[in-house]
Amino acid sequence: MLRSMTGFGRCFLEEEHWTQVWEIRSVNGRHLDVRWRLPAQARSFEAVLEKLVKQHASRGRLEISLFLQMQRQNAQNVSFNEDQADAMLEALASFAASRGDDFTPDYSRLLNLSFLWDEGGAEPDDTLAQSLERGLLMALDDWNESRALEAKALEKDLLTRILRMEEWVQCIRERAPFIKEERFILVRERLADILERYDQELEETRFLQEITLLADKLDVSEELTRLAVHLDRLRELLDAGKDAGRKLDFTMQECFREISTCGNKIQDVQVSRLVVDLKNELEKCREQVQNLE
Repeated sequence: MLRSMTGFGRCFLEEEHWTQVWEIRSVNGRHLDVRWRLPAQARSFEAVLEKLVKQHASRGRLEISLFLQMQRQNAQNVSFNEDQADAMLEALASFAASRGDDFTPDYSRLLNLSFLWDEGGAEPDDTLAQSLERGLLMALDDWNESRALEAKALEKDLLTRILRMEEWVQCIRERAPFIKEERFILVRERLADILERYDQELEETRFLQEITLLADKLDVSEELTRLAVHLDRLRELLDAGKDAGRKLDFTMQECFREISTCGNKIQDVQVSRLVVDLKNELEKCREQVQNLE
């Protein structure tokens, strides 16, 4: 399935001993870069949790945060530094009083202050680990759903642009033979005019040799064939979906190469306009592809 690298996922899971809220935010990136924001009770499970993420993502920059509310004091044999917390809250209360403000502490904020918690070397709680894996998987499913929806919209836009480019390629293909004929006639007329000034006749054999060389320079049939193949390849990659981002980007570069060669070979106003339009459309497609995994 085709997925965007930009997405958001969330999971709220309430169980007997704890409540967890997962949030996943992602943007595009060349490689997979996961940044964690975990409370102290969950940091020992980061390696296990990252393996789960790698099963659901291959590229992009992810920010994964967890809010964990413990329902029992010794859920993981964690000790709380009450003296330090008291000193901090008293200092804040004194500061608020000096400004004439009321101070009501939000105790849940203390969960994110790692220096107030001590796991005491206790073994990790397997029950908590399994619960966190369930919560993270639910968040990843929600995240992937949002990415798939965005990718579907991107795919629709790309297919529309590919169809438009295929029509322009066909216009160039139909126009190219006429450009050759026009150029041949122009060359013959110019040569005849020059030779007439010097009272000489046009040598047909020599003229045919020059026309053959010119025909090779103006021939873009191979480039147009390869370009058509690349556009078909774009459709195939979009249809295949999985891990298509890098392949789509590479194929776009090949399309740029072929259409640029066509523009250099054929010096024609009508074709030049089509070449410019094709390049603009390819650039828009590349911007879209940068968001696909």
